Amino acid sequence: MVDYSDYTDLDLTGLLKSGDQHAFAEIYNRYKFVLYNHAWNKLKSREEARDLIQEVFSMIWDKREVLQIGQNLSGYLYTCVHNQFINRVVHQTVKNKYIDSIKQYIERGVVYTDHLVRENMLKEIIDREIDSLPPRMKEVFILSRRQHLSHKEIAKMMNTTEQTVKKQMVYALKILRKKLGLVLFLCLYLIYPNF
Repeated sequence: MVDYSDYTDLDLTGLLKSGDQHAFAEIYNRYKFVLYNHAWNKLKSREEARDLIQEVFSMIWDKREVLQIGQNLSGYLYTCVHNQFINRVVHQTVKNKYIDSIKQYIERGVVYTDHLVRENMLKEIIDREIDSLPPRMKEVFILSRRQHLSHKEIAKMMNTTEQTVKKQMVYALKILRKKLGLVLFLCLYLIYPNF
């Protein structure tokens, strides 16, 4: 059997391109430790350094026929390790940004969505109670709280006195406070801020 350890890097590169597995094994055995140390210095993780070296040598074997290694095999291998490291860093950075954006969406989106659902449910309950007010009282309440008209403007519009409008509002608020309870009544202030 041929002793590949006697071959030069240039000879091994030529044999590698022709698909010689023994030449590939010799290149691997000759450089795996120095490349591992180089990768470990960058990654500070044994497992990641081993994985990176495996990826580099897998790529070399897969692309052996088209590689442009040139005269300096060790320099080429160091460059491959460096490039693979850069690819990992870039990939990890993109991955982290993507994960962070998903986390932010989930944190903000769910809270925002949950808030909107609850707000809409409260608004429906309040609107149902407003709709159940006596017609004239309901009309006064809507003109005051939704259309933001003053008591004077409502009185003029409904052809009644300002005092009557004021009383209608007081009664409407009492009825709503009683039907909705304190918590929902306070929400009414949030939904109709000019209360």
